[in-house]
Amino acid sequence: MATPTLVRGARASRSTIALKILMASTGLVFIAFVLLHMYGNLHAFAGEENFNEYAEHLRTIGEPMVPYGGVLWIIRIVLIVSLVAHVWSASQLWRRSNEARRTRYAVKKNVHSSLSSRTMRWGGVTILLFLIWHLLEFTIGKVNVAGGATNNPYELLVDSFQVWWLTIIYLVAMVALGLHLHHGTWSAMQTLGFTGSPMARRRAKIAGWVVAVVIAGGFSLVPLFTLFGVITY
Repeated sequence: MATPTLVRGARASRSTIALKILMASTGLVFIAFVLLHMYGNLHAFAGEENFNEYAEHLRTIGEPMVPYGGVLWIIRIVLIVSLVAHVWSASQLWRRSNEARRTRYAVKKNVHSSLSSRTMRWGGVTILLFLIWHLLEFTIGKVNVAGGATNNPYELLVDSFQVWWLTIIYLVAMVALGLHLHHGTWSAMQTLGFTGSPMARRRAKIAGWVVAVVIAGGFSLVPLFTLFGVITY
């Protein structure tokens, strides 16, 4: 008589594993993207001509086999699909986790968890809201709060980060990104089976810190150096 319950439990377990794999794989897609995007942003240190050449190169990749901006749109579509899948799998896992808690404990059980693991959910929401604003400012709407040109990527970048409150918003988002990357990298490696030994777990933790510091730190350099007048035009 207990067989149907066991079957349902096995199916739920398999679907949970599938959700975790989906979340891990889409997370790795975003890690690769933000790493490349961070590297591209660092072209700002080479000056206006170099940065604008980089921005234009993104739109001419694959020509003439691919139309102008075609590869960039392919990347955007992949990222949108990955974002939807990542958010959906995260919400499903969160819902299942809540449903699995039959008893509420008076003492919180996260006393030994890291800050990055405890802030994953709200950090993800913060990053999503920032992403929407970032796209409106630099890609879709191209809003120059200083009133300058919006058709010059370098000038738009400099004008934006010379505004102190925009830089603060950006840096807060980078803190959220760093924490998210730290725990996300560890979780992805664990889900994909790369933490099977004490040494592997240590390496996964180190990888999480390296990814977080390199990407969030690299992104933070451009707004900071712009705010303090090193990057200018």
